[in-house]
Amino acid sequence: MPDTNAHAEHCHAEQKSMSAEQRRAAIYGKTLKHFFAPVAHELYEDDSVSEVLINGPYEIFVERRGRLEKIAATFASEFALRAAVTNLAEYVDRRIDVSQPSLDARLPAPEKFRVNVIGPPCARAGLTVSIRKFQKAMQSVDSLVAGKSLSEQARQFLEVAVRAKRNILVSGATSTGKTTFLNAVSSVIAPEERVVVIEDSSELQLPDDAHTVYLEARPQSADRRLEPVTIRDLFVNSLRMRPDRIIVGEVRRGEALDMVQSMLSGHDGAMGTIHASSPALALVRLETLCLMSDVNMPVHVARTQVASAIHLVVQLAKIKGRRVVSSIARVIGIDPKTQTYAIELLFRRSQSSTDADALVSVPDSRLTIPLESGLSAADLKTAAPLCAEMFSFDS
Repeated sequence: MPDTNAHAEHCHAEQKSMSAEQRRAAIYGKTLKHFFAPVAHELYEDDSVSEVLINGPYEIFVERRGRLEKIAATFASEFALRAAVTNLAEYVDRRIDVSQPSLDARLPAPEKFRVNVIGPPCARAGLTVSIRKFQKAMQSVDSLVAGKSLSEQARQFLEVAVRAKRNILVSGATSTGKTTFLNAVSSVIAPEERVVVIEDSSELQLPDDAHTVYLEARPQSADRRLEPVTIRDLFVNSLRMRPDRIIVGEVRRGEALDMVQSMLSGHDGAMGTIHASSPALALVRLETLCLMSDVNMPVHVARTQVASAIHLVVQLAKIKGRRVVSSIARVIGIDPKTQTYAIELLFRRSQSSTDADALVSVPDSRLTIPLESGLSAADLKTAAPLCAEMFSFDS
């Protein structure tokens, strides 16, 4: 017979622990607003602000609608800023001091911020804090079209590419909206598919009806008793979770090789982001990250695997303060003459234009989709009437 008293005591203790954690979050939430009072309006009330950048106590910038501007607010002193940062570090069970001068973390709910802090001796001007606010509303491909980041023709094309489980790499420089775009494109995934999302700091938010498992990397604890859990650790684990798709928030280290090899072994429909300034350079950087893993392989092997694994590269850019899709390219393979990546532009944007219709398809360009995708020619005409001719089926 089970010990019902012991079970009841266990449940009571668990509820007590949860309420204690909720009380802790409420306390830190209030103290965070107190310590960061000089920028509380920008953080909590002004939805036009996407980032707050604190360069020491007396110089603060914000990004508002894609443009940086300096604001009049300041902290009272270096000590006041240090107190705010110390409170923030305690909130996420980390520390920031001379021995550990940097911190990168996502604040627990209900705070919707990702924070990076770097201090002396690494930051010459003193404590430097970068706070990125997460999007309150979930983005969709329709919202990208409405915001003129994407043309209607390109939207239809990407929706078919996602449904056909093509592997997509989203590329762009810092603050070009890679995570926002990936979030929007992910909303197209069918709700019956099991999606595993892997991130350093959890930002992606798929629709509520999606079958999604969110995994987040863990840094080493402040007391060093808990070992870090890396994105690579999580990726290896995700392969045992019966995923239909794997989405990596940002590929930045040796996990690139695991991701590429999973694509080659049948895990289609994968997506991820990478820092690069063009589709070709995105592939080169992915190749470089593969070589940074602990597997010793020749360059030509890494290059061949990347060229075989990635089907599409979506390039993002910031033009006149607005985040837009600048091009969409398909990966053909390796050029036999130059032994470099062979890519074909499918969509390109008129230079310096932020109008949605400036992103136009390239004549005679095509993307091959597998027969096992379940899509038919009739489906393409229905789902993508503006670009159905841009697809062909594997023979």
